[in-house]
Amino acid sequence: MTEASNLLDGLAGVVILAGGASRRMGTPKAELTLPTGEQVLDYHVRHSLHLNVPIMIADNERGFNVSSALVLHKPQSPVSYISDYGSTNSDGQIATGGALVAIESALQKLVKLDDAAASETKQSLQSSWLLVMSCDSLIPATDLWQKLQSSITQAADKQVICLTDDDHLYPLLGIYRVSIEADLQAYIDSGHRRVMPFIKPVVQTVRFFKDWQHLTNFNTPTEFTHACAALDDL
Repeated sequence: MTEASNLLDGLAGVVILAGGASRRMGTPKAELTLPTGEQVLDYHVRHSLHLNVPIMIADNERGFNVSSALVLHKPQSPVSYISDYGSTNSDGQIATGGALVAIESALQKLVKLDDAAASETKQSLQSSWLLVMSCDSLIPATDLWQKLQSSITQAADKQVICLTDDDHLYPLLGIYRVSIEADLQAYIDSGHRRVMPFIKPVVQTVRFFKDWQHLTNFNTPTEFTHACAALDDL
């Protein structure tokens, strides 16, 4: 469980989305190697550890490994793997797949954490946030949280805050209020999986930093090469 100071800051946990098919890339993005020799998943875990909150890896049970050296001295930031949330459809089959089921699973884990703190602390957890990081981005988790956190006070009536540029929203680079969990579960249980229809009524957007433009949404080896070059230029 997070420390009280983290709850007051508003961050309850981080989920790293690492379960995509990566068909155009030809290899899982989580296992891509940066010029430094570090894999993308380790890169995101390393930066997330600085936030001192639980880190959840949603890899669609693909078994991606995290370097043990990263977490050895960070017991306050446990790293765990989570299975996608699955709802039972009308045929009695478990339906899963897509980013929302991974986010729902992470939210459920935060809601269910057995916190021995006072009831007012538990209430603050409900009003705190889950940071969502996708493995098609090299934006550091610490920088993303700092950027999005600055908009929380201006988005008091919003449940999702995410990045945007001139052309796109980036809902998988954002923060989701923990209290949205029940609504998201109901949305998934009704058979929906599309991210944009769910977040559109409740989202606050935050403009990209210009330097981040080429760090995200890489889907091919060439785009990944450009992202690595942009990372070196920061």
